[in-house]
Amino acid sequence: MSRRAKIIRKTTETDIQIEIDLDKTAGSRIDTTIPFFNHMLELFARHGFFKLIIKSKGDTQIDDHHLIEDLGICLGKAVGQALDKKKGISRYGSASVPMDECLCRVDLDISGRPYLIYNVKYGRRKIGGFDPALVKEFFKAFTDNSGITLHINFVYGDNGHHIIEAIFKAFARALRKAVTLNENIKGVLSTKGSL
Repeated sequence: MSRRAKIIRKTTETDIQIEIDLDKTAGSRIDTTIPFFNHMLELFARHGFFKLIIKSKGDTQIDDHHLIEDLGICLGKAVGQALDKKKGISRYGSASVPMDECLCRVDLDISGRPYLIYNVKYGRRKIGGFDPALVKEFFKAFTDNSGITLHINFVYGDNGHHIIEAIFKAFARALRKAVTLNENIKGVLSTKGSL
């Protein structure tokens, strides 16, 4: 069974191609044109053991919002498509990740019901030129398009870069657990028989 997908999205604001393979770890290449976000998605691929290829551009001369949100849409669609009918997956995943002085926790359910809880506080200060408020927009777009319930909880810390890095690492590790195939699961892990 191949668990991979390719999504192409072209609008007047963005042009995005994303490929994901849930079962390969080598060969990721990420170019969003936003260096800080490249770094976060590279961490996601590395710590989730996913092969992720992204080539995107957008109207970042205005700001990064359209591109970040559309990347969330495309990654959500790609993960959803790669999971197909979700047969045999563990379904749930949780991870807590420390990054120096901060700690973040992510819990998720590949339920078919999109929902985002985002309890994260950081200063209003930009990281380089990146607006941290866009991280929530990314995850909202991801959940809406993947059908995943996602809880992101900031426990403590004060460095914005460290907080966001811990979030992406915890997200990657939680998603890896949830998409892992379990031979004891016949069909899907639901009493309803579908997710």
